[in-house]
Amino acid sequence: MKQGTYNILIAGFGGQGVLFAGKALAKMGMHEGLHVTWLPSYGPEMRGGAANCSVIISDEEIGSPLVPDPDILIALNIPSFDKFEPHIKPGGMLFADSAMIDRKTSRTDIEAHYIPASSLASDNGLSGLANVIMLGHVIKKTGIFDYDAFLKDLVSGIPASRSALVEGNTKALRLGFEY
Repeated sequence: MKQGTYNILIAGFGGQGVLFAGKALAKMGMHEGLHVTWLPSYGPEMRGGAANCSVIISDEEIGSPLVPDPDILIALNIPSFDKFEPHIKPGGMLFADSAMIDRKTSRTDIEAHYIPASSLASDNGLSGLANVIMLGHVIKKTGIFDYDAFLKDLVSGIPASRSALVEGNTKALRLGFEY
């Protein structure tokens, strides 16, 4: 990982894999020997309701798990884009699922990346893996983690009984990284 602290906010609807994506980043940070926090937030309705998680990955101790002003926002739907895009720190990065979000930021002080992750997932038989496609793109554009190491860490937690998920996650991560 590049040195420093990454304050990441991932937001979307319940069921889009928001919490999984955050856990994957935090787990990789832990395995790299870094300080990490992962703080989920979701409404009582779960699937279909608002969901987000704050992830902090740092080479220094972390004082609070809250990420009110992220360096990196991964927005998976319009409500999340509208709610959190204004809070990205100047110089920060926005990653938006352009298949779900029909607008672009008007901010000129952030770096914006638009990837049609949901469409890529459905077009490639990867239903439910738009979140992993987004992670692949985030890893490419931020350099936060080495691609091969992240992939290995991502699939290492998949039990043998669900081995079909290894191929899907591998393909999804690659699609995002190569986009």
